[in-house]
Amino acid sequence: MARSKDKSPRTPKEPGRLKQMWQVFQMTRRYDSNIVLFMILAFVIPVAVSLLLALLLSPGNVITVVLWAVSGVLGGLLAMLIILGRRAEKAAYSQIEGQPGAVGAVLRSSLKRGWVGSEMPVAVNGKTQDAVYRAVGRGGVVLISEGPRTRTTRMVDEERRMVTRLGGSIAVTVISVGPDADAVPLHKLARRLTRIKPTLTKAEVLAVNNRLSSMTKKLPIPKGVDPMKARPQRGN
Repeated sequence: MARSKDKSPRTPKEPGRLKQMWQVFQMTRRYDSNIVLFMILAFVIPVAVSLLLALLLSPGNVITVVLWAVSGVLGGLLAMLIILGRRAEKAAYSQIEGQPGAVGAVLRSSLKRGWVGSEMPVAVNGKTQDAVYRAVGRGGVVLISEGPRTRTTRMVDEERRMVTRLGGSIAVTVISVGPDADAVPLHKLARRLTRIKPTLTKAEVLAVNNRLSSMTKKLPIPKGVDPMKARPQRGN
C-alpha cells in the first residue's frame, strides 16, 4: 500500500517590487484621475531639461549628449516614483478621512523622525467620537483634535493645562483635523508637524513624553484605522 505523502500548503509568494508598484498605481488611479498626467509630466520635464542643457553646453559631442539623456531619464523615473508615492499616500488617507481614528493611523504610520506619538488618543468623547491626540517632538507638544473645533475645544484646553503643569516653557501647538474650513487635511498632517520650529532637544523630547505618558489615563478604546486596509465608502 503506497504511503500518502502529506503536502504542506505552500505559502503564497509576496508580489515583486514592480508588481507592488503597479498595484499602488492602480489603487491611486481609482481615487486620483490626474495621477497619469502628473507622472507623465514628472518624467518628460527632467528629460527635456537634460537634453536642452546637453545641446547648449556640449553641442556636437555625442557621448556627452547621451550621458545627459541617460541622467534625464533616471531623473524622470525618480520624479515619477516621488509623485506616485505622494499621490498614493493622499489617496489612501482620503479613504479614511473623517472616520474616528484617522489621526491615529497617521501618527502610527507617517510620523517623521524625531517625533513621538501614539495611535491612541489622550482624550475622547464617547458620544460623538471626537478625540484629541498628542505628539511630542523637537517642536514641543502638539495637540491634534479630530472633529469639529466647537466640540473639541474643551478637551484641547484640558490637555493644554496638563502640559503647563510640567513647568518650564514647553511650546504647545494645536492642530485641528476635521470639517472646519481652516483645518489641516489628513494627508498633510505629518508634514505640518515638521514645519514647527524646534524648541526642545532630543533628551528633552523623551523626558517630556515620559512625563506626559505617566500623567495620561489609558482609554479602553479601539486603535486607529489602517488606511491601507480601509474599505472605500460607497456612493449613495
